[in-house]
Amino acid sequence: MPRIIEEKIDKLKFTGGFDADGHILEAADLWEKYCDPKYRANAIRMKVDDKGLDYLEIDGRPSRVNRGGSFAGLGSMGQVTREHGEFNIRLHYGEECLLGSMDAKQRLQRLDLEGLDAAIIYPSIGLAWETECEDAAYAQEMCRAYNRWIVDWCSDSGGRLVPVAHLSLGDPKAAAEELERAVKAGCKGGWVVQFTMTRKPHAHSDHDILFAKAQELDVPLGIHPSLEPQWALPGRYDLQYIRKHGFFLNVTASDAARQALASFMQYGTFDKFPKLKLIILEVGAGWASYWLDRMDAVYDSVVGRSVPLKERPSSYFQRNVWISADPDEKSLPAMVDLLGADRFFWASDFPHPDHTGRYIKELEQLTAKMPEQARRQVLGENVRRVYNCAA
Repeated sequence: MPRIIEEKIDKLKFTGGFDADGHILEAADLWEKYCDPKYRANAIRMKVDDKGLDYLEIDGRPSRVNRGGSFAGLGSMGQVTREHGEFNIRLHYGEECLLGSMDAKQRLQRLDLEGLDAAIIYPSIGLAWETECEDAAYAQEMCRAYNRWIVDWCSDSGGRLVPVAHLSLGDPKAAAEELERAVKAGCKGGWVVQFTMTRKPHAHSDHDILFAKAQELDVPLGIHPSLEPQWALPGRYDLQYIRKHGFFLNVTASDAARQALASFMQYGTFDKFPKLKLIILEVGAGWASYWLDRMDAVYDSVVGRSVPLKERPSSYFQRNVWISADPDEKSLPAMVDLLGADRFFWASDFPHPDHTGRYIKELEQLTAKMPEQARRQVLGENVRRVYNCAA
């Protein structure tokens, strides 16, 4: 069992809180245990190098990115900040973490301490391996393994820990089949990373088979950021100048999700699938009004002739799209006022260290500025409705 890091856990004074994007430090051996036996020898696994540091092995090859003990601090939200602390690379993945980072029962304890009803659960290692995977069949099997495991991990939570299925667009037909299997097993939706191994836009018509299945099953599809392959990094600057610029890459990584959203307009996806539910995760929400204004303006111009939409992009946003906001976003009340309280969730990103850990207090301060009905929607009613979770 990991050592639990001592911390002060705040409790939300409002009721009905539902975390739209919480994470766990999944078992590092889950892919070996849950994948098809023919993939077991090359399954994703955590190994230790000659310096005693963890690294990830993907399809039998050492990772070029996930190495040097880089996973050691993934469960240390709030412990490593600009002012103090550093990743302790002497530790191995999962040796220490915050309460609820790894164990499902402890996560329920944390929800109780924080005054939260439930959380949608996303992985940690699962946000890293696809950046170095080019084999579509292998990616599908690794997704299936994780999805089997996460359903088991959430199974005794009484619906408070909500699994969603990791899908890969490398093989859209297989992704659609896996979404159907995973939903029947207990998942409440699916998600993909912000790039595709084929480099086709997210809304490319080759992916319609997945969109059709999500609409048929009445479950949402999320776009969640992950580590990106080098070819997907911002291309205006030479790689040698940005490779080690973590601040720049972290801030600009959110651009990919906005481009993905624009692709759904370019390809007319929401006319083809009018009940498709698309969720944009972990890239903030303060950009939403500008992005819609920009898309509407281009749609209304001569350039808009290339877009096969019956209505302006903002109309589809109001029907088909939801965005998860960070609790420290001061602009969210304005976005709610401009675009409607029914379009937004909130998300903690717990226990990842690229946020400070003050999410409960920040959420409280943020939603206190909203009218009561809007506050209830953003805190939890919206995510319950979109994911078809019982109240």
